[in-house]
Amino acid sequence: MAPIAVPELKTQLQQLIACPSVSATDPALDMGNRPIVEMLSAWLETLGFAVELMPLPGSPHKANLIATLGAREGAEGGLILSGHTDTVPYDEGLWHSDPFKLTERDNRLYGLGSSDMKGFFPLAIEAARSFCHQPLRQPLTILATADEETSMTGARELVKAGRPKGRYAVIGEPTGLRPVCMHKGVMMESVRITGQSGHSSDPSLGASALEAMHGVIAELLSLRGEWQEKYNNTGFVVPVPTLNLGCIHGGDNPNRICGAAELQFDVRPLPGMALEELRAELQQRLQARIPSDRIQMEIVPLFPGTEPFEQSRDSELVKVAEKLTGYKAESVAFGTEAPYLKSLNIDTIVLGPGDIDQAHQPDEYLGLDRIEPMVKILHNLIGRFCL
Repeated sequence: MAPIAVPELKTQLQQLIACPSVSATDPALDMGNRPIVEMLSAWLETLGFAVELMPLPGSPHKANLIATLGAREGAEGGLILSGHTDTVPYDEGLWHSDPFKLTERDNRLYGLGSSDMKGFFPLAIEAARSFCHQPLRQPLTILATADEETSMTGARELVKAGRPKGRYAVIGEPTGLRPVCMHKGVMMESVRITGQSGHSSDPSLGASALEAMHGVIAELLSLRGEWQEKYNNTGFVVPVPTLNLGCIHGGDNPNRICGAAELQFDVRPLPGMALEELRAELQQRLQARIPSDRIQMEIVPLFPGTEPFEQSRDSELVKVAEKLTGYKAESVAFGTEAPYLKSLNIDTIVLGPGDIDQAHQPDEYLGLDRIEPMVKILHNLIGRFCL
């Protein structure tokens, strides 16, 4: 392996950080990622990668990037190095430096996305550099996605297209250089109940949405207990599925029967718990708690949800990653794009240089001491699965 070009790597990260690509549910904050993937495309084309941009339907300012080196994409096997190009919004007043200016201090590189996860791309490119003039038996693909921090639309569109093709994938989310082989899924749902308002002095004049919601909440808590009795995975710090009642809104005055109420909650299912089946059970159980035809209820997903992820520890990719890092594969509490790649029959792990404690925080940073170990790990994975 050639010496790591740290100055060039820092320059690339500086340019990525300087290009805002915030992904947010608030349209006023939401940005595109097109300048980021075009920048990556230019760098990778210079190294000999064949580059393809896939704009998201209805959002031409957002796109996925598939860049392939060596044999054609998906030729029997190959390795995918994957990351998302968007960041979360930021609290500028809480930063001690400009979030869009890469700042080096205390042996750290500060900037929005440095850990989660723009910092992964220069390291992946650096690891790939020494293979650019070698004949690869299997393709090396660098994948960059859009909208991971909100809707996972980029990953969903890849699944619809059946792309990319490959045998193994590493997603460079911040894991502190430890391989991750499973994480919980996430559902965020809204229960909306419509009743009939009326004067509070005569209950027969209306139908209380809040009283109906009381029954719905009781059923949700009962269902949570049943799920936690039925499902358990000691590989997680919290070994059971969770259900959190996040926020509730309803009514407008104490002397009016509540005509409408909404509850938003989230569920973190374990591997083996399919979102479609959970939603069907929620619909059946909650509908049974609606007291009369004067009350209407609907359950609306706040976003499509992300399935739980689990990669078999028997996978060659897991075993190689464990040997290279010196750590046994473990679980994390946060969600990633891993289940989408896994659904394409790609053995997948999550392994990156940053720390999740830095993600979504002011003064986000990537430790300089993580650069060389991560590049070496990626270099060895490329050599193992592409040569």
